Amino acid sequence: MNPRVTSVSALPGLVLRLEFQNGRQAFFDVAPYVDFPVFQRLKDPAYFNRAKVDHGTVEWPGGIDFDPDTLYIESRSN
Repeated sequence: MNPRVTSVSALPGLVLRLEFQNGRQAFFDVAPYVDFPVFQRLKDPAYFNRAKVDHGTVEWPGGIDFDPDTLYIESRSN
């Protein structure tokens, strides 16, 4: 199991700035996912900006979230 998310900031261009339990800071590009039906609402900047940390991952209202392992593995460090 990879470290879980402790902090998130939504940035322009559908990018999340993340901090993980182990102190790693990284960026996760959400753009490749927004064409999947479950993630289409994230195209709305006002909705995307409502990202928050819950139970070690990032989620939005309505139950949209990412697997925390995906966030860790697919994110790029500074």
